[in-house]
Amino acid sequence: MSEESIKKFMFVNRKAPYGTIYALEALEVVLITAAFDQDVSLAFLDDGVYQLKKGQQTKGIETKNFSPTYRALEGYDIEKLYVEKESMEARGLLEEDLLVDVTVLSREEMGRLMEEQDVLLSF
Repeated sequence: MSEESIKKFMFVNRKAPYGTIYALEALEVVLITAAFDQDVSLAFLDDGVYQLKKGQQTKGIETKNFSPTYRALEGYDIEKLYVEKESMEARGLLEEDLLVDVTVLSREEMGRLMEEQDVLLSF
């Protein structure tokens, strides 16, 4: 694939993992985009940070726990996962509470990174 046809896609996850279809739909679109050899990154802001939290229990809400899929992203060459520091702090989360390795960025740093993308999709 030529360098010109590769675009920088950032998927911005702002919703809690369950209760809506946004988080699961975003994950499916991420995997499809990566299959087309695009430069894919994910950003987690607001309640989206909960998507990466360890120990999710979904039996009580009768929903499949899809959080283990985040650990498989590396196999699809999706290694750019960014979490907004302020969103984590507001929810009492630490980096060690998350399922996967992430890069924690301040709100300002996240904004600059978003400006560098060719395509931004928010879920």
